[in-house]
Amino acid sequence: MSDSDGRRAKRSIGIDMNSVHFCTPEQIERFGRFALLEDYISSKQVEVTEYNQRHGIDTTEVINGRRLTNLGTFRAYLVEYLRRHSGINNEMTLMVRQLSPSSEGIPIEIYVFSRDKDWGVYEALQADIFDHLLSVISEFDLRVFQSPTGTDMAQIGGTG
Repeated sequence: MSDSDGRRAKRSIGIDMNSVHFCTPEQIERFGRFALLEDYISSKQVEVTEYNQRHGIDTTEVINGRRLTNLGTFRAYLVEYLRRHSGINNEMTLMVRQLSPSSEGIPIEIYVFSRDKDWGVYEALQADIFDHLLSVISEFDLRVFQSPTGTDMAQIGGTG
């Protein structure tokens, strides 16, 4: 690590599978207003529309053809967020990937390298990234997977 150009950060967060869906036209319009997604949304919309037209796909049924999803759009947002983050070394690997779904949701893994190798700075960078991720996830109509807590159980039982 001391000889490399950065310190590796590799962490994931589980997404509640029940919150993943195709984007509605209203969501696409809203996501297109997010500064980090303007280019992605406009180019992806053209790509998807051209693909569906080229293949003569009837898109009146939501299951037909290609469409944007809220999870895929969120991953694109995270990539752009990380690319622009001053603490990330963009000369090294930068990846946001979806791992295999499990009983703990769909893991979205962030794999990047920090510019600063100092342990404290590195830990603060990871915390900042995940603070941001957790704060914006609901903007994509996604939920983080979390096992039920005592409060959740109390609400189910009607005592909370």
